[in-house]
Amino acid sequence: MLIKTAILSAVCSAQTAVPDFSAKEINDHISTNFPRPDSLLLVLKEHYNTARQNDDEVKAAGYLHKMGAVLFASGHYPQAMDYLLKADKVFRSRNQKKLLAENLDVLGELYFRSRQNDLARKQYDEALTHYQNLKSESGKAGIYGRIGHLYEKRQRYDSAFYFQRKALQAYQQVDQKEGAAKIYENIGSIYEDQERYDSAYFYFNKAYVLNKQQGNERAQIEVLNNLGDVLRKTGRYREGLNFSKQAFALAEKTGEHYQLSGACNDIGKGYNFLNKNDSAFYYLSLSRAYLSDIYSAENNKQLALLQTLYEIEKKDNEIEKLLHARKTDTLIAIATIVVIVLIILIASLIISRQRLKIRNEQKLHAQNKQVYQTQNQLMEAELKNKRLEEENLKQELEIKTKELTSYTLHVIRKNQLLENLQGQLEALVKEEKRDQKKQIKQLSEQISEGLNDDQHWEEFRGIFEQVHQSFFDRLQQQSDSLTSNDLRLIALIKMNLTSQDISTLLGVSQDSLRVMRHRLRKKLNLPQGENLSTYIQSI
Repeated sequence: MLIKTAILSAVCSAQTAVPDFSAKEINDHISTNFPRPDSLLLVLKEHYNTARQNDDEVKAAGYLHKMGAVLFASGHYPQAMDYLLKADKVFRSRNQKKLLAENLDVLGELYFRSRQNDLARKQYDEALTHYQNLKSESGKAGIYGRIGHLYEKRQRYDSAFYFQRKALQAYQQVDQKEGAAKIYENIGSIYEDQERYDSAYFYFNKAYVLNKQQGNERAQIEVLNNLGDVLRKTGRYREGLNFSKQAFALAEKTGEHYQLSGACNDIGKGYNFLNKNDSAFYYLSLSRAYLSDIYSAENNKQLALLQTLYEIEKKDNEIEKLLHARKTDTLIAIATIVVIVLIILIASLIISRQRLKIRNEQKLHAQNKQVYQTQNQLMEAELKNKRLEEENLKQELEIKTKELTSYTLHVIRKNQLLENLQGQLEALVKEEKRDQKKQIKQLSEQISEGLNDDQHWEEFRGIFEQVHQSFFDRLQQQSDSLTSNDLRLIALIKMNLTSQDISTLLGVSQDSLRVMRHRLRKKLNLPQGENLSTYIQSI
């Protein structure tokens, strides 16, 4: 079941309302339906503290589970793992099978994203066992789909088909059309991986029909993009372009910037195949603009979430100190009563001594309180300085990113101009008289030298290192046999440029670029099936 934006907004505005959505739903939709995960985290933390104060261990673990899902969806895996494992321990001890299965589902996805496939499969298998015992068809269907996706990434397509079809059967048994639509999309993706485009188109279309019936516009956008991609791969460029434009219109209606960027990129590809380069360049530029907006927004979210995590940790420490102080006060009160009884029993001299002791303890307590207040003020001042430093770093990063993008676009335009000019000169060589051919040929050779000019590489590398700090150092640790040309190719892949843009920047053909990528894979010792771009983005 999809979360509605109104529900999520209500959670933020009403601090006393208990969120009733599942962590799996948070994981699936927080990136698009909930713009402020830090606010959601604060609400969940408040309810968690309330549950602890009421000694409701299961409810507290439920909020740990939800907080873990929020952090996982936001990319903070270590903190997410900590919350999920704490919830796992409570659910097991209290024999909460359904909650345990949901928690294992999220844990499995976390391990999968961390490339720990064996651990991911272990969580999925245990969750599947619990769902089978609970006779939950929708729960089983979700796990089957995830296991199928796991096999797809391993390129074990027979197993992937098997589990996706079991998922589809389970969803159909409970008439859950949205789940069935997702499985149709997964099956289409497997066929697309196998380059069986007719079958891929068939299943993508079935997914689109179901999503349209359910009014799920976000899912329609994804499937429309897939349909357009399949048609482009089969040479049906105009039909594919129509699907991409439909996806763009829906994304513009719903304000989905990720989908807008993807749709613009697909439209640009379609126009490029149709040799409408002006339109292709316009939509590719628009795609990059949306990506830039997304990058800035994601940075703001991550900074806010990190600040929230810091404040939560600070409050937890303060609570622990208060609890410790309360225990200390209780012990002091008990000791005082005992002392009074002893004073009554033994003599007035003991009374005077005990009074002196109490006054000394009160003075010490006051001194400790003053020290604590001073430390708190220092911590607030330090936090303020940290915020200023983070803001400055953010501004510098945005400036450098714009410089890098501007520099790259400048080089692309320069190389495209030189390529066009070189082609015209070569045509003149074939047509003009012999006494002019030598001069024209010299001009063409000079243009070739301009296409391969390395004079701006160091300047580009300097700006790139400022945006992606220590990237090349980490890369050299992976392989020490990389040449400057290899590093240049890797930097352009890291910037998510298309193959067409990369070949233009490097002044090589698409075939030469494929050879360069193949050689680079060997130098990086990448196993067969692992995507080069995904690997470079993970460094």
